[in-house]
Amino acid sequence: MKDKTIDYVLRTTWLAVNKMYNEEASQFDTTMATGFALLSIDPEKGTPSTSLGPKMGMEATSLSRTLKTMEEKGLIIRKPNPEDGRGVLIHLTQFGIEKRDYSKEKVLMFNETIKDNVSEEELMHFYKVAEIINNMISNKQIYNQKEHSLK
Repeated sequence: MKDKTIDYVLRTTWLAVNKMYNEEASQFDTTMATGFALLSIDPEKGTPSTSLGPKMGMEATSLSRTLKTMEEKGLIIRKPNPEDGRGVLIHLTQFGIEKRDYSKEKVLMFNETIKDNVSEEELMHFYKVAEIINNMISNKQIYNQKEHSLK
């Protein structure tokens, strides 16, 4: 893979992980997005709907569809936020908690399998590179540089 661009490796790896999770989730008539949402909702206090999108890196329209489907399947319920009358808290139902536990088990299994096949040093390098990429993007250090602009 050394002759591939960094973004190509990131994209193809993420697509493979996404496909793997969706194939696993489809056995239970659900999706990776639903599993990710279940894991992002605080199982005890609930989570404000407005903070879920940024937490998951999802656009509002995609998140709305996911939450609607989750509500229809009985995984979540929406309750008024007692601290903000305009806001809504997303709470897991008992069924949602069961599915959350299952999703968590699958994510931990993925992580353990990778850790069993990659050295701790290699994993630390991976995390460090990912952190650098994310920071550079967040700080607009890639396309916002004048010396790199195309004319």
